[in-house]
Amino acid sequence: MALADKELTCVECGAPFLFTVGEQEFFASRGYTNDPKRCSACRSARKSQQRSSGFGDGGAREMHPVVCDQCGVDTMVPFVPRGDRPVYCSDCFSTIRR
Repeated sequence: MALADKELTCVECGAPFLFTVGEQEFFASRGYTNDPKRCSACRSARKSQQRSSGFGDGGAREMHPVVCDQCGVDTMVPFVPRGDRPVYCSDCFSTIRR
């Protein structure tokens, strides 16, 4: 079956957008079976909104106070220490990691 460009309607803004043959091939190579539901502008806006609201890479993390097991300095870590493993400040962690 030969692919052809498809005109779709964005569920966010209602604007028509083109789902090109190249995009369809890319989607198929990734195993995606559904057509996109949002135009590229709405997809970008949704991604940036998710990042700023704590989802994805740009979200703020909940920090927890601890004392570094190596140098004894008070520090904050982005996880809840369990108590069964040592916790280090960023300087000591960088040194140990090398």
